[in-house]
Amino acid sequence: MVEYFIKGGPVMYPLLACSILALTVVIERTIFWAREDLHRNQPLVDDVLELCRRADWEAVRERVRGSKDYVIRILVNGVLHREYSMTKAMESATADEIKRMRRFLAVLDTMITIAPLLGILGTVTGIITAFEHIRVTGMEQPQEVTAGIAQALITTAAGLFIAIPSLILYNHFNARVENAALNIEKYTTSLEIVYEKLRQTNTIKEGESS
Repeated sequence: MVEYFIKGGPVMYPLLACSILALTVVIERTIFWAREDLHRNQPLVDDVLELCRRADWEAVRERVRGSKDYVIRILVNGVLHREYSMTKAMESATADEIKRMRRFLAVLDTMITIAPLLGILGTVTGIITAFEHIRVTGMEQPQEVTAGIAQALITTAAGLFIAIPSLILYNHFNARVENAALNIEKYTTSLEIVYEKLRQTNTIKEGESS
């Protein structure tokens, strides 16, 4: 590997930096989603919705204490601001959660774009070097020509080697974000429906009592 790195020429250094950045983001996001999966608590989400149906808001606060489930955080934010604007409160909390889930993905996306371009740059400089040697020495020193061609091929391969796995993992992380967003939408909509039913029921009761 070291030999190939040296043969790839100076473009291999920025390619190495791209690979380190991409790998760092992949590791960080993998750990992030592993923790999120560990903190998910579907029975608790169902319990919260049931308590909201009973309008037992104090029990909701007690039940969710210490929870790190992102769905719970969003629902609780809606419950706390139910007298003002439950929908907007949950939208704001959702935006914060989605932003947290997309953290560093822009860096990975940039590496996917830059790595092949750097590989092409190395290809161009390698071919230029090869032709320059041909112009100066002709074919008397073929090893100099093949060195330029080797540089061209190595940098191209390195750029693709970085970009292809990064693209696959980038799409995977994006899919995780989209699935989380759909999950959030499902439960926030359920809470909005539950609360609207409670409001309508209370309005009817007030009308009957008057």
